[in-house]
Formats: sequence, structure tokens, C-alpha cells
Amino acid sequence: MALNLGVIEGFFGKPWSWADRTTVLRTLAGAGYRFYHYGPKADPFLRRRWREPHPPEQFAPLAAFAAECRRLGVRFGVALTPAGSTHPFNEESRAALTRKLRQLDALGIDDLAILFDDLPADLPDLARSQAELVDFCANNSRATQVFFCPSFYSDDPILERAWGKRPPDYLQRLGRHLDRKVRVYWTGEEVVSREIGVAHLERVQHELGRKVCLWDNYPVNDGVRMSQYLHLRAFTGRPAAIRHHVTGHAINPASQPLLSCIPALTLAASYREGERYAYGQAFLTAATKVLGADFGTMLHRDILPLQDTGLDNLGPRFAELRERYGAIDHPAAREITDWLDGRFRTTLEEVQTQ
Repeated sequence: MALNLGVIEGFFGKPWSWADRTTVLRTLAGAGYRFYHYGPKADPFLRRRWREPHPPEQFAPLAAFAAECRRLGVRFGVALTPAGSTHPFNEESRAALTRKLRQLDALGIDDLAILFDDLPADLPDLARSQAELVDFCANNSRATQVFFCPSFYSDDPILERAWGKRPPDYLQRLGRHLDRKVRVYWTGEEVVSREIGVAHLERVQHELGRKVCLWDNYPVNDGVRMSQYLHLRAFTGRPAAIRHHVTGHAINPASQPLLSCIPALTLAASYREGERYAYGQAFLTAATKVLGADFGTMLHRDILPLQDTGLDNLGPRFAELRERYGAIDHPAAREITDWLDGRFRTTLEEVQTQ
């Protein structure tokens, strides 16, 4: 059974260029990725300034990217975070959403994702209010699939500490109020889940009354802490058997677009190979495809300092790595040297203001 693999571009910090997105799209489309949801936190016209239309100089490349998705047989979607629209969900909110949805329809979107992640959630009747807004968007959009990321998109207690107390029976209430066709994004037992297993997915399906679509926060490396690490290793902790318990599996990629393709390719391999999957070999195969054999072998050798040590703790290894990757004329090598030079650090201000 083929699984619906996708990308949810939903990270904080420095956004990708349109050329970066196109490279990732073409690389992953060839490996079986079938949807791409555009929703970088750095795009203010999808978040804090969502009531304003995208200006023409930003709308044009977005439309061109949507067209490239269609050419490659990849469903294109936009992820909208309509902050401040549910309480109250009044005529002003409806009018603003209608205007926004008309502009997104002009792109020819296949999917519409409504996100309420990382917003204050200590609000009355949260599940019903959010479901009402999602239903309104679904009825006023030409998108043929609607996705929804709830305020509490994981069991992780960090969400309550950050955004407010989880309402009793939140998932059950969402399941009752949301249209059955709406696909719900879910990250697993944690915001950044080490493992996503069948038993957990069965429990969430029971509470929601539907299978979830995974929003996998690997290899994403945004935030003040995570941006000190490159997430390169092959996927583990996602057994192929979970394909029967989800409607799809989307990755939230890293700030480094080309390097993100390496673990992304291994996820496709893990589902394809099942019990025959070997994560070390999967990394080498994917790295060779993206980087070439010599560069891929070099990166495999340096995974420990790049992924586990942390930028501030490299010590004398910093100069060695900077010299080695600075000598390689390859865009992925420049992603590594830019990371070493601190150009991918995500600041607390970016997290708080994007």
C-alpha cells in the first residue's frame, strides 16, 4: 500500500528561496512525495498579517511554484494561521477569511491547511469554535482537501506550559464537531517525537474518530536550541506498519533545504523496504543521490559533530569542518558552512514575532 508522503514547510527562522523549494520539490517528487504545503512561519501574510493579501512580488513566485507542483503531479497546498479569528468568529472574521481564501483560490490550490499551532489556546469552547471556522473555510474554498492542525497537536505537556491548559476531552470534541472529511495534523506523543507507533496512533484515532495525518517534526531544526544542530540521520522510530493508521505522513524540513532531502529520502525508503530497511545504508544511499558518493561518505563520517555535538560545543573541530566543507563546490556544502558561520541560527525574537 503506497503511503501519501508530503512536506509541510512550517518552520521558524530564515525562509527558503523559491529556487530552494523547487529543488526540494523536484528531488522528493521523484521519490514518491505527493503533496507540498507551503506555510513558513516567516511569511507574515499567512500568520500575523494574514488579513492582508500577499503583495504581487510575493504572489507571483508562489503561483509559479504552485504550477510546478501541478506539472510534477504533486498536490499543492497553503497553510493559513488565522490568528485572532475564532473569539469572536464574527462577520469581520468571516469577511477577512473570505477575501484571503479568494486570493489562495487564485493559485489553484489543491489543499487548504488551517493551523492553530503555537497560538494562545486558553479560550472558551475551543474545539467547537475552531471546528466552526474550519468548516467555514472548507465551504468557501475551492481546495478539494482540507487539513487542520489543532492547538494541542500532540500529547506533549510542553504545549500546556506554553499556550494554556488543554480543555477536557479536546480531541473527542474536535472529532464530533469537525467534518469527517477534514484531515487532522498530529505530531505524535511529543512535539518532536522520537518514535511514532501503532498503539499511540490507534488511541488518537479512537479519540478523534478518524486517522490522523502525521506532521513529523524531523528533520526540522528551528528554534534557539535546535538550530545548533544539523538533522541529517536517516529516519528511525517510524515502523512501516503505521502506514495503515494514518492518512498521510508529512515532514517538517530543516532550515537547510538540500540537506533536508537526505532524511526525507530515507523516510520513503523505510516505507518501501519495510522490515528490510537499514537506516545506515539508507542514509548512504540517500546522501549519494543528493551529494554524490565522495561527499556523501564524508558527511556520513561527520554526522557526530554535525548532528550531536552542537554548534557552540564544536571547539577545535569547528576550524577543521569549516575548512573541509568550505573546499567543496556544492550547494549542500555551502549550507553546512553557512550553518557553521551562524547564518541559520534561529533567534528567540524570530520565534516570538514570526
